[in-house]
Amino acid sequence: MPAFMEPFRIKAVEPIPFPTAAERRRALGDAGFNLFRVPARAITIDLLTDSGTSAMSSAQWAALLDGDESYAGARSYERFEAVVRELTGYEQVIPVHQGRAAERILLGRLLRPGDVSVANTHFDTTRASVEAAGATAVDLPSEEPAPAPFGGDISVPALRRLLEGPDGAGVRCVVLTVTNNAGGGQPVSLDNVAAARELCTAHGVALLLDASRFAENAYLITERDPAHAGRAPRDVAREVFALADGCWASLKKDGIANIGGLIALRDPELARRCRDHLIAVEGFPTYGGLAGRDLDALAQGLREVTEPAYLRYRAQTARWFGDRLAEAGLPVLQPTGCHAVYVDAAQLLPHVPAHQFPATALANELYLAGAVRVTELGTLVFGRPDPAGGDDLPAPRELVRFCLPRRVYTKSHLEYVAETAATVVAKAAEIPGYRVVEQTGSLRHFTAVLAPTSPRGPAGPGEPPPRARTNGPPAPR
Repeated sequence: MPAFMEPFRIKAVEPIPFPTAAERRRALGDAGFNLFRVPARAITIDLLTDSGTSAMSSAQWAALLDGDESYAGARSYERFEAVVRELTGYEQVIPVHQGRAAERILLGRLLRPGDVSVANTHFDTTRASVEAAGATAVDLPSEEPAPAPFGGDISVPALRRLLEGPDGAGVRCVVLTVTNNAGGGQPVSLDNVAAARELCTAHGVALLLDASRFAENAYLITERDPAHAGRAPRDVAREVFALADGCWASLKKDGIANIGGLIALRDPELARRCRDHLIAVEGFPTYGGLAGRDLDALAQGLREVTEPAYLRYRAQTARWFGDRLAEAGLPVLQPTGCHAVYVDAAQLLPHVPAHQFPATALANELYLAGAVRVTELGTLVFGRPDPAGGDDLPAPRELVRFCLPRRVYTKSHLEYVAETAATVVAKAAEIPGYRVVEQTGSLRHFTAVLAPTSPRGPAGPGEPPPRARTNGPPAPR
């Protein structure tokens, strides 16, 4: 296959908007300087998330027509269950409408007040589910200096110390997020999963996977670990699943669909408790808040997602895009993963302290410069308000995530983003920080209202966005 070529053809298109500088300024101000609140009609390139934003294949669209909408025991569930069992090896398969429902149901049935959940890094909704159960979330990320091929690993020495120490009896589960989204999208190695399994077995602790990006993690294992070079990604994924006691997943990622999630377990008693609660909050256990056609589209997506050509394209696209952003002057975390490119906003904006949200500042400036929407993964998301009323307690890192929706954007779209980034880098010293005007709850970043710390609008009025490319080489694999 030639380099820089998508392993698919485009069969349908939709127009994208190009709001003017004045329209961008007005949209961001009306949204309280929070990109989650900006309407999609005011976005040119949307790299906010890879969750539910994928383009489905012709086979997935065809599968929708075969959906069985029976309330209980539909054929669509049987097809979905068979695909999940073949992939994971877990007998207990429970569909839900998305990942946060899965983790809330599973962790809510597993954890008790005073318990501890340990992870390579809990993502925002996972941490919220742990805390909603009255438990404590402890992150033990890899201590390997960057760049590391498996920067998403859990720290095995730290996990051993915790389990063997005085607080070890309180640990109820160990969670491996594959890939590690909050940790720069880095993969977890097969050796790391095996080491965590050994410790969990020795201490009677459940090992669970947040498997939302299981296929991308499996591909990166084959690419970065010489011991697994040349292996089929699906076989590596099965081996990872075999080491754990169960998983949950948002199938809006590696299910390559627009809605859906799952819980899959070995333990029938834990699965029974999950199903009992699911009936109250999601629906009957064989549809879990989804239409039958959704289950069929997910079953097909779970077959397609481990295709080596597709995964190679994902990894090479991220690598190429990371190089373009680095050439534009952004401090890109290396090595890149598959689903996103991460940028260190604190390094670019040293004049903006953590409590003034440098990741938010960079994300907002990218929008104002070219209607590009990205995600802040810094103190607004992972920091905490100071209980004493002082400055926010900072996050470990001030990251901005440029997510890559699956099968959606071409190389020229991403070149536009890199050109926009270059205009932002040129005036980085002028970018102001932000302060919180209104916030609620542990997931404040979805709804918070912010304001710049200086009266200057972060983008010059009347400044046109970079011109979109209409031709050029095809997107990288």
